[in-house]
Amino acid sequence: MNVQPKRNPIGRVLVGVLAFQLLLAALLFVGDLQNGFSLPRMGPKAPALTEPVRPGDQTRRFSPKRAVPGSDTPLPERLTLTVVSGGAAVLLEGAIENGDAVRISKQIEDLREAPDRVILNSPGGSVQDALELGRALRLAGLETEMRSGDICYSACPYLLAAGVTRTVPNDAFVGVHQHYFGKSTILPAFAAVEDIQRGQGQVMRYLDQMGIDPLVMQHALVTPPNEIYVLLPEELERYRFIEKAAQ
Repeated sequence: MNVQPKRNPIGRVLVGVLAFQLLLAALLFVGDLQNGFSLPRMGPKAPALTEPVRPGDQTRRFSPKRAVPGSDTPLPERLTLTVVSGGAAVLLEGAIENGDAVRISKQIEDLREAPDRVILNSPGGSVQDALELGRALRLAGLETEMRSGDICYSACPYLLAAGVTRTVPNDAFVGVHQHYFGKSTILPAFAAVEDIQRGQGQVMRYLDQMGIDPLVMQHALVTPPNEIYVLLPEELERYRFIEKAAQ
C-alpha cells in the first residue's frame, strides 16, 4: 500500500510568498526599464492629450516631449529661468532634471532684484528636485502662477504648491500621475516597494506642509507614468491649489 507523503502547509505558503516576490521584482524591473513602475493596464488606451477633459474623463496619454497641447515645439529639456515683467517675476520652463533644484535656486538668489512670483510651464520630471526647489520658493515667500494654455504636469504641481498664493487660469493644465523614486529596481522586491512607499510619504507630507490636501494623491497613485490625470478647476479648488471663486 502506497502512502502519499503529507504536504507541508508552511512550505506551500513559503513557495507562494517566494513566487509573489519574484513576480513583483519582475514587474519592478520592467518598470525600471520604462523609467517608472506601474501594473499592466487592460483595455483601450487613454485618449490623446489634445482631447478636452470633462468630469469623469480626465486621463490622457502622456509623453513629456509632447506635453504641450496643440504645439509641435517641445519645452526645454532642462528647467530654464527667464526674468520677465521687468524683474517682478521669473518664468520656469522645461523639464525638471536632477540638479535643477540647486541650479535654479542659485540663479534666483543671484538676481539683482528679488522677484515676487514664479510662472510655471513644465511637463515635470525629478520629484526630489521639485520638492527641494519648492521648499526654496516657499522659504523665499514667492507666489506661483500659470498663464493661459501653459502646463504643469507630473512633478511640476509640487512647484505650484510652493507658492504663498497660487493662480491658475481655467485654460491652463495641471495634471498628476505615478512617480518613480528609486535609482534602480535591480534589488530585492521588498526594498524597491519600500523605496516607493517612502517617496510617496515624502510627497504627501510636503503637500500638507504647503497647505495642499494630500488626497490629490488618490488620482496620482492610480494613473500610470505614461498617462496623466488632468485636474479640473473645481478639483484645484477642492485640493486647495487655488482659492475658491467668490460667489
